[in-house]
Amino acid sequence: MSAVEPIFSLQQGAVPLLVSLPHCGTLVPPSILHRMVPRAQALEDTDWHLAQVYAFVLELGASLIVPRFSRYVIDLNRPPDNAPMYEGVNNTGLCPERFFSGDVLYQPDQQPDRGEVSQRRERYWQPYHDALRGELARLKSAHGHALLLDGHSIKSELPWLFAGRLPDLNLGTADGATCAPSLRAALSQALQAQHDFTHVVDGRFKGGYIARHYGRPTENVHAAQLEMCWSCYMSEAAPYQLDPQRSARLAPLLHALVRTMLQWKPSDD
Repeated sequence: MSAVEPIFSLQQGAVPLLVSLPHCGTLVPPSILHRMVPRAQALEDTDWHLAQVYAFVLELGASLIVPRFSRYVIDLNRPPDNAPMYEGVNNTGLCPERFFSGDVLYQPDQQPDRGEVSQRRERYWQPYHDALRGELARLKSAHGHALLLDGHSIKSELPWLFAGRLPDLNLGTADGATCAPSLRAALSQALQAQHDFTHVVDGRFKGGYIARHYGRPTENVHAAQLEMCWSCYMSEAAPYQLDPQRSARLAPLLHALVRTMLQWKPSDD
């Protein structure tokens, strides 16, 4: 792997919104992949196709940041000290050692040690977060406020992580801590205005590190996380193909949520 190989792509826009898709990367360096169990090659826990699903935000003038490397290398939505995001339930860590099924990801005695975790954090995690921080600062400087939408997707049923079936759309604001109350209410209303998809606000997924760390409404930076089930737009079975009919059905609602963020102003509170 070249030392100058890009870690992510960042396309800068002209409106106050940055969309982050931290789990859609699909590259794993061979030096890491060969230590994992063969099943890891399918990258089954990827947030599949989200760069394509969210490509429309560029036409609306938003910024878009997309990583190239898989969450199996490092989880960009976890804190750098690897503290668990959700207490009392199963979690995957900064450098995951388990699949979302709970099965082990690495072959025996091949897990990354503390030194390797530190190296991966410096090589892959830090540049992404430096870019996130810098882009939000640029947007706030240009517009007086900045908005962050952290986009995720997941299989609808994963017993090791949560009981039963997830709602289709899971909006997370850390119980209102990551954005202004009026923005949370506006996004919730946009979800309630449609009847094609089930939804919840601040349910099982309240927002990971990115939303919680960068969402600082008192500093005019407002963040929300949207976790949606794969079943909304793709097949949940390998090879995890995008479903044109499902994604076309989802698109109007995603457009509505993004427009809601762009139409919102800090003065609304």
